[in-house]
Amino acid sequence: MKFIQTEYSGPLSGTVHIPGAKNSSLALLAAACLADDIVTLEGIPPIDDVRVIAEISRDIGMEMKQENGRIVIDPRWIHSATIDPGKASSYRASYYFAGALLSKFGRVTIGFPGGDDFVSRPIDQHIKAFEALGAQVRFFKDYYVVEAVELRGADIYFDMITSGATINAMLAAARAKGITRLHNAALDPEVVDTAAFLNRLGARVYGAGTASIRIEGVPYLNGGTHAVIPDRLIAGAFLMAAGLHGGNVTVMDVIPEHLGAPLAKLEEVGMFVERGENHITAYGTGSLRATRVRAGMYPGFATDLQQPMTALLLQAKGKSIVTDRVYPKRFAHVPQLRRLGAEIELRKDSAFIRGGLPLQGGWVHATDVRAGICLILAGLAAEGRTCITGVEHIERGYEDVIGSFQSIGAKLCMREMDDQEASRPFLMQGS
Repeated sequence: MKFIQTEYSGPLSGTVHIPGAKNSSLALLAAACLADDIVTLEGIPPIDDVRVIAEISRDIGMEMKQENGRIVIDPRWIHSATIDPGKASSYRASYYFAGALLSKFGRVTIGFPGGDDFVSRPIDQHIKAFEALGAQVRFFKDYYVVEAVELRGADIYFDMITSGATINAMLAAARAKGITRLHNAALDPEVVDTAAFLNRLGARVYGAGTASIRIEGVPYLNGGTHAVIPDRLIAGAFLMAAGLHGGNVTVMDVIPEHLGAPLAKLEEVGMFVERGENHITAYGTGSLRATRVRAGMYPGFATDLQQPMTALLLQAKGKSIVTDRVYPKRFAHVPQLRRLGAEIELRKDSAFIRGGLPLQGGWVHATDVRAGICLILAGLAAEGRTCITGVEHIERGYEDVIGSFQSIGAKLCMREMDDQEASRPFLMQGS
């Protein structure tokens, strides 16, 4: 078993080049199934979730190959719309294959989505969209079947703002007959990126980035080339690293407008932020102010950043409060931070943090990718050594987490666990 070992690192300074967005890439790769010719995607990060998609693609007959840093996809010979339940359950965004394959095959069989489990993320809004377009959905033990004789445009009113269901509805509606209107749609950059990709192939999607999206169905889609947007969530976490002990970190190849809320919060706690055309530099002052953070849907403070933000607020003297009503159960990192000496109290959907206390290294476990980054940040600020298990979760979202942190002066490495380390009781329990 692998684990990440960190040591107290002092001020972190340097430059990090930000890869393509994981959440956008997973949608784009599935969306390529809709095309009737070869598609080329640029900037797709070589992370574990993408490798699972490559396996699924082979199973259904869609060719994926890497050429000069690009992924070239040939969807012309897809022969199956049955997705292996085990592979589908290994990552969350597998549900995009349902929306992408439904109009071509009329029937999709797919396992329930997996990935980071914040007490089972529901797919009810996805199902609502499929049914509104004329599909029937049947559930079985390990998989579900989406079936439609014909998809027809419809008005779809989402009960809650959801990026995943907004994207899935766009995929299903892109080749449906007639006009589909999505109301209360998500505004996320990943939604806009997916719409831009579909339009590049010949789709007619209007209004992405607003609460109302209009899709005029087309009978076929061409091939084309598209570059994925940069990962705003990875960029945000590295900018937070600058504040741990008064360092300065520059993230390159980013779109600053995608990080409005997190940057405002960093300035609120006492950091300085300098924005460029495609880069951002964050400067820590060595003195942070406590604050309150409320995670929300874009353009609010991203739920994916509340965990690394919690690690930063451990360095801010006073009481901070982090509230997450997007995924109220997304606090599995809190018991792990307590192992390092953090004083955090959980009440319903909020974490009450007493910051400014010294942290001491220890063994902790990452339960999801963002929790893993939170624990890395805390480990770099803690005295002694911190050992983080659950590396597979971190690798789902980061191509080279060790190299990226080392580039800003962090002291960390990947190690293999020996027999004595593996026998620790809490590691056996994974908690």
